[in-house]
Amino acid sequence: MTSKPTPPGNGSGSDNGGPIEPITLKDAIEQRYLAYALSTIMHRALPDVRDGLKPVHRRILYTMQRLNLEPPASYMKCARIVGEAMGKYHPHGNLALYDALVRLAQDFSVRYPLVDGQGNFGNIDGDNPAADRYTEARLSGTSVEILEGLDENAVDFRPNYDGKETEPVVLPAAFPNVLANGSSGIAVGMATNIPPHNVDELCAALLHLIKHPNATIEKLVEFIPGPDFPTGGILVEPRDSIIESYRTGRGGFRLRAKWEKEDTGRGGYQLVITEMPYQVQKGKLVEKLADLIAEKKLPLVGDVRDESAELVRLVIEPKSRTVDPILMMESLFRASELEIRFGLNMNVLSGGQIPNVLSLREVLGQWLEHRVEVLIRRANFRLAKINHRLEVLDGYLIAFLNIEEVIRIVRFEDEPKAALIAKFKLSDVQAEAILNLRLRSLSKLEEQEIRAEHDKLSKEKREIQTLLASDDLQWDRISAEIKATRERYSKKTELGRRRTQLEDAPQITVDLESAFIEKEPITVILSDKGWIRAMKGHQDDLSKLEFKQGDGLKRAVKAYTTDKLIVFATNGRFYTLGGDQLPGGRGHGEPVRLMVDVEENHDFLEIFVHEPGRRLLVASTSGYGFIVPEDEVLASTRKGKQVLNLAEPDEAKVCVPAHGDMVAVVGENRKMIIFTREELSEMTRGKGVILQRYKDGGISDARVFVKKDGLTWLDGAGRTFTLPMSEIKDWVGARAQAGLLVPKGFPRSNKFGTGMG
Repeated sequence: MTSKPTPPGNGSGSDNGGPIEPITLKDAIEQRYLAYALSTIMHRALPDVRDGLKPVHRRILYTMQRLNLEPPASYMKCARIVGEAMGKYHPHGNLALYDALVRLAQDFSVRYPLVDGQGNFGNIDGDNPAADRYTEARLSGTSVEILEGLDENAVDFRPNYDGKETEPVVLPAAFPNVLANGSSGIAVGMATNIPPHNVDELCAALLHLIKHPNATIEKLVEFIPGPDFPTGGILVEPRDSIIESYRTGRGGFRLRAKWEKEDTGRGGYQLVITEMPYQVQKGKLVEKLADLIAEKKLPLVGDVRDESAELVRLVIEPKSRTVDPILMMESLFRASELEIRFGLNMNVLSGGQIPNVLSLREVLGQWLEHRVEVLIRRANFRLAKINHRLEVLDGYLIAFLNIEEVIRIVRFEDEPKAALIAKFKLSDVQAEAILNLRLRSLSKLEEQEIRAEHDKLSKEKREIQTLLASDDLQWDRISAEIKATRERYSKKTELGRRRTQLEDAPQITVDLESAFIEKEPITVILSDKGWIRAMKGHQDDLSKLEFKQGDGLKRAVKAYTTDKLIVFATNGRFYTLGGDQLPGGRGHGEPVRLMVDVEENHDFLEIFVHEPGRRLLVASTSGYGFIVPEDEVLASTRKGKQVLNLAEPDEAKVCVPAHGDMVAVVGENRKMIIFTREELSEMTRGKGVILQRYKDGGISDARVFVKKDGLTWLDGAGRTFTLPMSEIKDWVGARAQAGLLVPKGFPRSNKFGTGMG
C-alpha cells in the first residue's frame, strides 16, 4: 500500500527546513500592522523635535553636505542629489525625494528655505517644478547652521538601510527649525501640523526661557504672538485662543489674505489682494471665485482678475460703487479660501522615539536640552583632539631636547620606535609622531612654535574643562549662540522681517449670510399637506394657485431670498429654512419633510419670516404655554429645535407674535379669557404654564395685543373687527380660569385670524 503525499503546510518542516510555527491570523495582522504603524510614525510622518526634520529631509541635507554643496560651492543637478540620497540613505521613489527637496527650496512653502534652488521650482499658482534633470541646488545658509558640528561627534550615527554607510540619527540643529519652518504629516492613528514662526521672536522666547525655565505660556506668547507664514497674510485669531493653542499643543489659527483699496476715479474703487493665505494656490482660487460669481453666490462682487507678476496682485471689482468694501471682503472670506483655518497639532518625536503632543514651552525646552547635549559632545570631541595634539607636542619637545640621541636611535637601532619608547618613556602616539617628523622641522623656530601652540592648546583645554564643569557657563554659551542667530535673522533683515500681521477681525453688524445671496422678493406657499414652494415676486392674487388633488393653501408668506423662514410643527419643534434654498414656484413644489426631519404622525402648523428680537407665544392643545424669544428657536440642523415640551396625546397648537401687554385665549368650547402678559413666564424651552382651564376639549387660538388698542380679530369676510377694553372687561381675569363665552360677532372658526401675519 502506497502512502499519500503530505499536504503543503501540514508537514513538520518548512520548505527551507525550518520549523513551522502556528499563529492566528488576528495576531499576525496585529503584529505586522503595528510594525507598519511604528515605521510610519517614526521614520516617515512625524518630525523630530530636536531638528524639526523628517528622515527624508534629514537625508537630503546630509547627502548635500557629503557632496560638498555648502555655499559658496557651485550648484549641482537635483537628479544627482536625488540619486545619491536614494542609493545611499533613502530607498524610496525618486519622485518622492525630489518633491521633498523642491519644497525645501520654495520660499512660499518654507519660511526659511533649507535648499538654495536654481531653475523652475514651481510657484504659488500651483504650477509644478521642472524635472530634476533641469534644476540645480545647493545648501542654504540656514542648512549650514543645522548641520554645523556634524563632523565633531555632536550626534549619534546609525547604519543605513543596507549597512554599507552611516547616517546621522538627528542633526545638531543650531537653528530652531521645528518651530521656525514648521511641519505637517499624517501617520497611522496620528498626525502633525506645526505652522512656521519668526526666528527673531523664537530666539527672544528661548533667551527668556533660559533665564526663567518655568515661564508661563502667557509670557512666552508676549515674545511669540503667533505664527509667521512665508506668504504673509493677516492673522485674526483672538489672543486668548492663541494662548490656549500653545498651552495644549492643539488648536488653530484664522489666516486671511491681505488686501487694500484702490480708487479708480469718479467714486469707484477696486480691491487688490497682495498677500495670500499659506498653502492656498492662487490659480485654483481665482477659478473658484469666478465660479462663485457665475453661480451668483457672491452678489457683491462684479469681477475678479489676476494681474500678478513677481508679486501677488489679485484684483476684485465690486458689483457697484455703493458696495461696502469691508462687507464685500467679509463675504469673500466666508465663501472662499481667502480665509483659512490653519490647524495646530504639535505632535513630534521626543528624543527621536516617543510621539507626543507638546506645548510651546515643552518644544522650546526640548530643543534647548538638545543644544546642551550637542555643546557637551562637541566640547568633549574638541577636548579629545586637544589632548591628542598636546600628547604629540610633548613628544616633539622631548625630541628637540634630546635631538642627538633621537637621531642616533633612528639611524642605528633596528627597532627605533620601541627604542624611543623605552629610552624616553614615550607613548605609541608620540613615538610615531617623532618618527614621521620631517628634517626641516628640526629648527629652533619650529621649537618656539611648538611651545606657543602647546601653551595655546593648554589654555583652551582649561577653558573647555571649566565649561564642562559648569552648567551656568554652558547656558551662557548657548545664549551667545542664540543671540548670534537672532542677529543673523533679525526683523531688520529682509529674510527675518515679520511677514504675517496680527489684527482683530472687523465687527460686522450686517447679516453676512445674506451677503452671499442675491436679494429677490418671493412668496412662500405652504399647503395643507406640507408641500412648499417659492414664487418669484410678492403675489397678492393667490386664487390661481394650483395644488395636488385633496390639497389646498395653508399659508402664504411674503419674504426675500435673504430671509430665514421658520416652520413650527405640531411636535413642538421649530425648523429653519433658507429663502434661497426653497424649490421654485413652478409645479407643486416639494414636501417640507424632504428638507427637515419630522415624525410621520406630526404636521406643520405655521411658517413665518424670522424677525430678530421678536418674541413668540407658543401653546399646546391642553392649554399650556409660555413666551419664547424668537432668536432661541432658530435651528441649525435638519432635526430642528425642541422648544415646546409635549406629553402624548398633546400637540402644539398655537404660535403667535407676543407684541403687547395683554393675552386673549379662546378654547374649543368657545370660551375666552383675557389676562396680563406679566402672568406668563419667558422661557427658551419647557411645557409652560396653563393659560386656560377646560373640562372638555382644549385650546383653539390665542392672541397677544396692546391694551389701549383693544382686541382685534378677522371676521369670515376677512374684515378687521376691534373691541375696545371697555367692551371686553368682563372677560378680563386671571390666567388658568375657564373664561366666558366669546363676544357677539366672534368668528365661527373660533380663531382670531391674525396668526403670524
